[in-house]
Amino acid sequence: MTMAYLAQPDQQQTLEWLDGGTFSVLLDSQATNGQLTVGRFAVNKGEAPPFHMHTREDEILMLIKGAALLWLGEEQMELSEGGIVYLPRNIPHGYRITSDTADLLMIATPGGIEGMFRQAGRDISTPRPDDFTIQPEKLAEAANRYGQVLLGPPR
Repeated sequence: MTMAYLAQPDQQQTLEWLDGGTFSVLLDSQATNGQLTVGRFAVNKGEAPPFHMHTREDEILMLIKGAALLWLGEEQMELSEGGIVYLPRNIPHGYRITSDTADLLMIATPGGIEGMFRQAGRDISTPRPDDFTIQPEKLAEAANRYGQVLLGPPR
């Protein structure tokens, strides 16, 4: 089945994510008939997800703005502004933002990973509880449910 889908900014969901950053769901698996998920991170210096791997999808990250350190397995490298990395499923990886702010585009195929962000994060269109934080247990539960394997702490 071939389909097209247009998502205007007011139709995109933005979630509060790790370390005070946000993750915007630009296209989800429902909009793409399961083919892919497209999301965008707006994060600050030091933001770093746990070292992890995806078991269900391949991931592409493009650093639109900023700078980051990237780990692929035990190999560390710099990801500079405009850089892009392809991460096939089952490749352990992580990153740490080294610039004051960063803008990252994420494409995952097939779609579905947005469920993890929705389960662990908080939709910013709802009132923010004073005590909101993404607890490690909540992140681990969401990651497990959506095929992510947390391999260790952020690098």
